[in-house]
Amino acid sequence: MGEDAGAAGAAEVAAPLAEVSSAFLDHLSAERALADNTLLAYRRDLRRYTRHLTAAGVAYLADVDGARVGRFLQVLREGDEEHVPLSAASAGRALAAVRGLHRFAVREGWADHDPAAEVTPPSPPMRLPKAVPLEDVERLLDAAGPLAGAAPEEPESAGAPETDGDGESSGVGAGAAGSARGPSGAGAVAGAGGAGAGDRAALLAMRDRALLEVLYGTGARISEAVGLDVDDVSDAVAAERAVGLVRFRGKGGRERVVPLGSYARRALSAYLVRARPVLAASAARGRGGPALFLNARGGRLTRQGGWAVLGAVAERAGVEGVSPHTLRHSFATHLLDGGADIRVVQELLGHSSVTTTQIYTLVTVEHLREVYASSHPRARR
Repeated sequence: MGEDAGAAGAAEVAAPLAEVSSAFLDHLSAERALADNTLLAYRRDLRRYTRHLTAAGVAYLADVDGARVGRFLQVLREGDEEHVPLSAASAGRALAAVRGLHRFAVREGWADHDPAAEVTPPSPPMRLPKAVPLEDVERLLDAAGPLAGAAPEEPESAGAPETDGDGESSGVGAGAAGSARGPSGAGAVAGAGGAGAGDRAALLAMRDRALLEVLYGTGARISEAVGLDVDDVSDAVAAERAVGLVRFRGKGGRERVVPLGSYARRALSAYLVRARPVLAASAARGRGGPALFLNARGGRLTRQGGWAVLGAVAERAGVEGVSPHTLRHSFATHLLDGGADIRVVQELLGHSSVTTTQIYTLVTVEHLREVYASSHPRARR
């Protein structure tokens, strides 16, 4: 690939490029309030871009032309000695960071033209969101744990310890019942309030049920759900009845308030009253902080921990290929199937444009087409 082959391997980035890139990232953090994961992706993509420019002998953004940006996009798609080829979606994300950098440079006087505006991002293949049938969602929720008011099942007396979602053993199983890990380990939950192994399993099951009810009942992203604080959940009165509300902080720092259905309210109430105080007591100095969903050590449940919770529950339920985003897709698809207005679904999902939400209508139309083809006598061959 000539000069571009060594772009990613360049040890240094030209100082002027590093300066404007750093200023742009500071702008994104301070003024755009982008999520941490988004900032990390931008930082990674811009590091690769500025190294590409440096290897090509370009030290100033003002010297970049459209052909150079296009060549970078080509390298992203083809790969090099240190990077595998990127998909259209991943390359498009990297190009979005590059375009943002050049727009910022023009606005702040670092350059007098925007060469990236001439480059069209690759078109990713149309992929319909994957939703799971309501029956599978109910199996998942039931496998997570009993809903408040239902009689809990007796914990198994033997078997491998279950994970609490953040890599800590919840102490379930005969071998774990007598374990003690000190104040910061999962065994500390047993010490807080005198809970035994079966009780610890019940506490974490309440949390898992509440988490999955919130994910499916609100369409939240996993990062939004684990980022919730206790104060983000509240009650309001509408039409002379109490309605649960939850405030999410989404992409770009945008906030939205979403209603909480009765199932999610019951699961959250049981978790907040019976499980969370015990989990919080196992944290250092007995304080769990403001986080709504806690791990067995009393700290905030992480995004990876939420994935692990769902993975373990899906395995128990026998439901394959499910992720937190699958529940979000299912939330939207089931709402539209039930006749919800697409603008309402857009607000609930936190989409800035209804165009993003409209892809779910294709899922619904495809479902109608399948039902028609299998059910109508004049549709069969």
